[in-house]
Amino acid sequence: MSIQLSVRLAAVASLAKEAKRLADIGTDHGYLPIFLAQQGGLEYAVAMDVNRGPLLRAQEHIRQYHLEEKITTRLSDGAQKLKPGETDCVVIAGMGGPLTIKILSEGRRQLAETEIFVLQPQSEIESVRRFLHAEGLCITAEDMVKDDGKFYPMMKAVRAGRQENESSGRRTASDRERVDADDAVLYGQLSWADYEYCFGRYLIRQKNPVLMEFLQKEEKTCRDILDGLRGLNGEKIAGRRKELEKRIMLIETAAAQM
Repeated sequence: MSIQLSVRLAAVASLAKEAKRLADIGTDHGYLPIFLAQQGGLEYAVAMDVNRGPLLRAQEHIRQYHLEEKITTRLSDGAQKLKPGETDCVVIAGMGGPLTIKILSEGRRQLAETEIFVLQPQSEIESVRRFLHAEGLCITAEDMVKDDGKFYPMMKAVRAGRQENESSGRRTASDRERVDADDAVLYGQLSWADYEYCFGRYLIRQKNPVLMEFLQKEEKTCRDILDGLRGLNGEKIAGRRKELEKRIMLIETAAAQM
């Protein structure tokens, strides 16, 4: 019996399908490593969580699907209990952007040999993208889905030096599909435009329909707030108006590319 994932987790799983040795940080019910193990490519996984309750649920599900030999659980604050070099892919999904950055920052030693990072932050997506580039990680794929009325952007990143393995055939077809020719030149320079950091270079280039729906909704929200500020004065109001106008400009720039 195959486990069924939500639309959000299924999209995350698709970005992590190359994983051979996975760490799922904040695993909750353990559904993601179970699904990937059932697909046949996963050799080993560590399902990690900072709370015992989710780990107990994950353990129950792992036993239910008879995957005890492939998936182990571990109580851990972020990546702290992960052994350096233990996994080739780390997934952090369903957490806020600041917490995602905190886990990656505090886990630098444990994650130093990790090649693939699949992240689905719930907030401050722009900050996460900028952090990845500052850390020498290159975003190579993105997706965005709508699940139960909510928008979920996500990304896959690899170490910038990994492109050196392309000539030896280690780059996968999925990576090649997502990295344009001009990106192959810029690969490792880690420099995006502001609107790309806000909304995702690959989502824009792929004309992701969910992103377009999000942009339309976001622009309407910003313009409605601006309308509500008409006739109001003050330094804070002026600052807020400026923020909204900048946001609308970035939205229009992104939408014009789609």
